[in-house]
Amino acid sequence: MKRSPDTPLPGPKERRRLREAASLTQAQLAGRLGVREETMRAWESGRKAPRGRKREAYAKLLASLKQQDGDPLKGPLQAEQAAPVTVRLGAGAHDAGTRRGTVSPEPAGFTQAPPTPPGAADRPYLTAAQAFDALYAFCAPALVRQTYLLTGRRELARESVERAFQLAWDRWPEVARDPEPSGWVRAAAHEWALSPWHRFRPRYRKPEPPPANESDRILLDTVLRLPPPQRRTLLLYDGVGLDLPETAAETEASTPAAAHRLMHARAAVAARLPELSDPGLLHERLAEVASAERLRAAKPDEVRAGSERRARFWTRSAIAFTVALIGTTALTLHTAPTHYEPPVPSGEKVRGVPPRVAPGPLSEKERKLRAKLRKELLHGPERLAPRAE
Repeated sequence: MKRSPDTPLPGPKERRRLREAASLTQAQLAGRLGVREETMRAWESGRKAPRGRKREAYAKLLASLKQQDGDPLKGPLQAEQAAPVTVRLGAGAHDAGTRRGTVSPEPAGFTQAPPTPPGAADRPYLTAAQAFDALYAFCAPALVRQTYLLTGRRELARESVERAFQLAWDRWPEVARDPEPSGWVRAAAHEWALSPWHRFRPRYRKPEPPPANESDRILLDTVLRLPPPQRRTLLLYDGVGLDLPETAAETEASTPAAAHRLMHARAAVAARLPELSDPGLLHERLAEVASAERLRAAKPDEVRAGSERRARFWTRSAIAFTVALIGTTALTLHTAPTHYEPPVPSGEKVRGVPPRVAPGPLSEKERKLRAKLRKELLHGPERLAPRAE
């Protein structure tokens, strides 16, 4: 029986989203279907559409990936928060694969807002916790790998991503209304990972074991030798797949400055690894190095709990500081004098007192008097005899 060529397929960007959610590269997915990688790239970019049996097999494979990924809109939604919050899942690197035609690394964020399933308009909105969990489940695994390329430290990468999502949950109304929440979290994670204060922490003073593969180790060492601004620009443009204006905006630089950083970073990498002078090959190698490490992110409920614990801690600290300040002020008011006491005046100089005589050499008159007294001094009993005058 001939298979129908009109088998429905998701949109091109939804196809890529499902593949990236399963942590598969275009080459791996093409191998499962028995097609070339260029064909898979054309299917995901929308330039071509599969036909016949390839279309049927592709549709079944995407359906299985969708079941593994799990759709947060399926099933009844129970309110977990007092007020539901809607979130727009903005685009992250939606033009990465089509701009250069290379394999994208693990997704930095949502590639596109997922298509609305039939009947979704009649369902309740996602609660804040459900929307946050959906954002975390899609972004966190890829963001940990990206941050590892940025820092070369596995534990710091996990900590940076967790800290960024804790900050996002703490400011969730702001993040939920952001046009691209994945970019908001990515920027927070990269800034935390590149903070210079980590060098003073004892746990990060010693280097971590490098990758086992020698080629991966050389590439990672080359990337880590770049200055942090160039390293971040290279990762966002050639790793994540952002275009130049988006890269400049996320790194808080002008577009010409971001272009100069990118050129200097590519030149430094090509000077040590000439085979990676092609941006497409560099893009694929960065994806391979990031995927080689088994980096696990924490569960979303643990991240939310950590954010709430941190918020409670700082709230209690602020309350304790305020109470201490009020107590100190009250004690000061209680012990302070209630009336004005003039200060004791300083002593005044007394005049008319003769100067104090200090021992010193005798004058000529005093020496004559001393000689006379010594000469007329009587010795023995005679000295006691009175003299009649």
